[in-house]
Amino acid sequence: MSPAKDETEREERIGLHNLRPAPGHRKPRKRVGRGEGSGLGKTSGRGQKGAGSRAGSKDRARFEGGQMPIHMRMRKLRGPHKKTSMPFEMFRTHTQPVNLADLDERFEAGAEVTLEALRAKGLGTRRGIAVKVLAKGEITKPLTVSAHAFSAAARERIEAAGGTVQIIET
Repeated sequence: MSPAKDETEREERIGLHNLRPAPGHRKPRKRVGRGEGSGLGKTSGRGQKGAGSRAGSKDRARFEGGQMPIHMRMRKLRGPHKKTSMPFEMFRTHTQPVNLADLDERFEAGAEVTLEALRAKGLGTRRGIAVKVLAKGEITKPLTVSAHAFSAAARERIEAAGGTVQIIET
């Protein structure tokens, strides 16, 4: 490795020791009540009279000048058991991921990877939940992999390594 490349690599590494705000992001604080010449003297940028000029005035983000606020005007949709609210769980799919790197690490070349074999090796241990093979990591051995689903990249890599893919119908 050349010294120039090593130098740039060292500069790019970010840690707590070298975090700082973007240049020009931090502004100096307003120093109010320091005389008329400063532009923020006398009333200190609060205007003349009224609730906003007094100490302890509330300036909430949701305040609308006494009008009924939008968060109170909107209808309430309480919980997933009401007809009017969004059904949450109906469209969610539950799968447990198994990565190619884990298969490559735990199985010998030419092995048959079934759901039982995965469970025996500590992968896909949740019963009743479909197993999906994902393409994280590399696979170097030909394996016959059986699972409920495969990502497109995982299927490609398994077949490129000389293995086969079998989808389990549930």
